[in-house]
Amino acid sequence: MDPAIKYSVIIPIYHAEKTLSRCLDSLLQTERTDIQIILVDDGSRDGSPHIARAYAEKFSVVEYIHQENAGVSHARNTGLRHAKGFYVTFVDSDD
Repeated sequence: MDPAIKYSVIIPIYHAEKTLSRCLDSLLQTERTDIQIILVDDGSRDGSPHIARAYAEKFSVVEYIHQENAGVSHARNTGLRHAKGFYVTFVDSDD
């Protein structure tokens, strides 16, 4: 746990190019600096990885992780292993 990070938001991504930007824009409107947004790409073959990497490069609170397709539960567990916040939540990429 990192004391500077209060909230970790884990977003599993699989073929989410149509909704991912809207989801991230919504989360980033808070302009919080004590948040960590973890994007776990679960082997997407659409434009999702490109979008996720672009957000990670632009925003310091966003982290991008790629893994081979293993399902949403595995993607969430991968995110949990990287979470540094005191509070952890999951958000679907189409939320």
